[in-house]
Amino acid sequence: MKSARRRSRELATQGLYQWLLSGSAKEEIDAQLRGAQGFDKADHAHLDALLQGVIRDAATLSADLTPCLDRPIDQLSPVERAVLLVAAFELKNHIDVPYRVVINEAVELTKTYGGSDGYKYVNGVLDKLSVRLRTAETQASRKQ
Repeated sequence: MKSARRRSRELATQGLYQWLLSGSAKEEIDAQLRGAQGFDKADHAHLDALLQGVIRDAATLSADLTPCLDRPIDQLSPVERAVLLVAAFELKNHIDVPYRVVINEAVELTKTYGGSDGYKYVNGVLDKLSVRLRTAETQASRKQ
């Protein structure tokens, strides 16, 4: 059974995928997500924070991700890009969520919606990003 937070990340990823491909307004995307299957089981506050925050901060999040990528961010598949943006936002703004949880959730989303080996790429990028954004947490975890 999926947790409410996982459903939130899943819906946010779907909304961001749509935003990346169509450039739809966030209000239009939000309205469509509210009618999506599984919306009633999502953590609505977390979904709103993710969707609104990523769209608002997309340029900054992309800049944060760029040093961890092997190619320009606009050359990533839309699924990988959406997942990476959601995870980067969580790493940066939701310190209450352990970095390993953020990475694991992103990997699972990529396995579900992305290409066959996309999850490996997402895992590597987020591992690098977590060291940059959550230095103390990652160092403490690696010392154990």
